[in-house]
Amino acid sequence: MQIEKLRGKELDQLFNAVLSLNDLEECYRFFDDLCTVNEIQSLAQRLEVARMLREGKTYHTIETETGASTATISRVKRCLNYGNDAYEMALERIKKEDQPAAAEE
Repeated sequence: MQIEKLRGKELDQLFNAVLSLNDLEECYRFFDDLCTVNEIQSLAQRLEVARMLREGKTYHTIETETGASTATISRVKRCLNYGNDAYEMALERIKKEDQPAAAEE
């Protein structure tokens, strides 16, 4: 893991702060204070790129729909193929959370 080099008190504090958030509104407030708008957009974009790659979308489609560069798409793809499976884990979890809401509609 690349992040192992950063492991320490400050990063633990950040992750524990994220884990302490109770709902979506608290996440919006926390990330609004923590990050710039561009940083938040970049994080959200990467997750969307990962979702689209999992669905088998082409680089061209992803680039067009998200505005992500091919470099960003390649990096996300590399993480999907050789990373820690965290994109997969998170996307599966939010997919499961979205399913009951979709069933109610």
